[in-house]
Amino acid sequence: MDESVPSWTGRAILHVDMDAFFASVEQLDHPEWRGRPVIVGGSPDGRGVVSAASYEARRFGVRSAMPSAQAARLCPDAVWAPARFDRYRELSRAVFALFGDITPDVEPMSVDEAYLDVTPATHGEDPVGVAQRIQSAVDELGLSCSIGVATSKSVAKIASDHRKPHGITVVPPGTERAFLAPLPVTALGGIGRSTAARLAGVGVRTLGDLAALDPATAGHLLGSAGTSLLERARGVDARPIDTGRERKSVSAEHTFSTDIHTRDEVEMHMRALVERVTSRLRRAGVAGRTVTVKLRFADFTTRTAQRTLAGPSDLGAELEPVALELLAEVWSVGTGLRLLGFGVSGLTDPSRQLDLFGADSDAVRHGELMRGIDAIRGRFGEGSISIGPPRRSSRERDEG
Repeated sequence: MDESVPSWTGRAILHVDMDAFFASVEQLDHPEWRGRPVIVGGSPDGRGVVSAASYEARRFGVRSAMPSAQAARLCPDAVWAPARFDRYRELSRAVFALFGDITPDVEPMSVDEAYLDVTPATHGEDPVGVAQRIQSAVDELGLSCSIGVATSKSVAKIASDHRKPHGITVVPPGTERAFLAPLPVTALGGIGRSTAARLAGVGVRTLGDLAALDPATAGHLLGSAGTSLLERARGVDARPIDTGRERKSVSAEHTFSTDIHTRDEVEMHMRALVERVTSRLRRAGVAGRTVTVKLRFADFTTRTAQRTLAGPSDLGAELEPVALELLAEVWSVGTGLRLLGFGVSGLTDPSRQLDLFGADSDAVRHGELMRGIDAIRGRFGEGSISIGPPRRSSRERDEG
C-alpha cells in the first residue's frame, strides 16, 4: 500500500473480502492445521465438491467448485473438513458487526464480503485509515481479509483482489482509469471467458482497450450491457451502497469468557454497551423509543426486559438509567452472567421537540457534546476517547 496517498476527496467505497473464509475458520478452530493445505467440502471418495481451499491448497491448483476427487489428486496430503455453515455464519456475524461499528452503510454480498461507504465528508475519517482499522480488527478475530479502497464499487472490488491475501489496495480519486487499464477484461464483473474471447477477436484484451472503444462499438460487442461495462472500464460507477433493508434496531452484546457476578462489573459493561449503541445511533442519524436489555445466565437461560419511552433518544445520559433499571428487574447481584446485551428499537428521526422556555437546554448541550465526541472517534478511532472510568476488555459482539 502506498503510504503517500493524498487526502481523500469525494466518495469512498471499501470492498472487504475475507481470505479463504471457510478454510480460514477451520484453521482458526484447528490450530494444528495452520500452514497446511486445508480443503472444505464433500468427500473425495464420492461426488463431493470443494467449497473452499486454503491458500496452501490453492498453490496445488485446488479451487472452489472443483470436484473433490480432482482436488484430492492435485493435493493428496490435504486436510479435508466438512462444511460447518453454522460456525461460518457465527464468525460472519462477528465480522459484519465490525463493519457496523464503522458505518451503517454496509452492503452484504455474501457471508464473506461486503461493500462499505466510508466517504470522509460523512464519516470524518480517512478511508485508508478505516481500511487499516478493519483489517486489524479482523486479524484480532483470528481471520484475514483483503480490502480495496476506491471511489466506486466496481473499482473497489477489483482492487480487493489485487494483493490477496491480507492486502489493502488503494486507488485514489482520479487514478481509476490508469489502475484499470493494464488489467485483463475478465477482471471486470460481467465479462466471462466467452465474452473475453469475443473481445479478443477484435483486439480488446485489457480494460484499457475496452475503455478506448466508442459507445456504439461497445454496444455492438457487448449488447445491452455495453454502455455500463464501458463506463466501468473507465472507472465510472455511480451505484450507491444498497443496505437491502431498513434498519429496525441497533444493539450490542458482550459474551464473557468467564461469568461475571458483581454489581460493579455488570453495570460497568452495561454502561459500555449503552455508550456503544448510542454512538452507533447518532452515526446512523436515528434515535429510538424502545429499550431492551438481554441477559444470559451461567446455565444458558436467557431473559430480556423492555421499556418504551415517551419519546425517541440517542443519548446515553437518557438511556443508561433506563437500562440499569431494567437490569435490576431481571438480575440479582451474585448471579453469574455469561452474556449481557443492550438494544434500542422503534427507530425514528432524532429531532427533539424543545420546551418553549428552554427546559431541554441541558439535553441539547449534552447532545452537542456527544456528537463532538463521535466526531473525534470517527477521526481517530473508537478507543481515542471514552466516557467514565477505564473499562476492562472482553470479547464482544455487536448486532444491528
